[in-house]
Amino acid sequence: MDITFIRHGHAEHLLHYPHQLNQLHPGLTERGKSQATELRKQIKILPEDIVLVSPTKRTIETAFLLTSSDKLTVSPLVGPRMFPQNPEFPDLRCDQIYSKEAIDAQYAGLRTLDFELDCWVDGINRMEAHQFEVYAGQLIQWCREQSGSTFIISHDGTITSYRSYLGEQGLTRSDFLGEAGHYTIKNL
Repeated sequence: MDITFIRHGHAEHLLHYPHQLNQLHPGLTERGKSQATELRKQIKILPEDIVLVSPTKRTIETAFLLTSSDKLTVSPLVGPRMFPQNPEFPDLRCDQIYSKEAIDAQYAGLRTLDFELDCWVDGINRMEAHQFEVYAGQLIQWCREQSGSTFIISHDGTITSYRSYLGEQGLTRSDFLGEAGHYTIKNL
């Protein structure tokens, strides 16, 4: 099984960085939409592939530009996650996830995946490392049980956290993907 991590395109909260990081539910900018459209030319999502999406506006908008909505599954298990974890860093409103009810109301027809875990309120952003590893293990196992490859459309810290969970050593913030960047781990 291959997993391709995709970072969302340029979003509104990055327009005047860092002054808009407390914007709630920022969407993609025109530049972000263009980045996602260009990315669609570089990656190929096949009918049997799985596409998991963070429950944020910018990741869902990126996903809609990459593939059809019937391919998408929204999961708080790939929502924003701070990397590295630091209790001194503030919570940012831009990283607040949509509730399951908001997903149903705003994006009718999108599937959700949460393994019946109580993770829609706080998400995985500040979750303790041990708990994150338990949840990440469940998600990766679920991905292995699916046919096809898995695409995860998420955030820089989340992607780096999963890469670390999957065995990459010495990752830092300098390893973050750029806007609409992608990174594939093969034969997982």
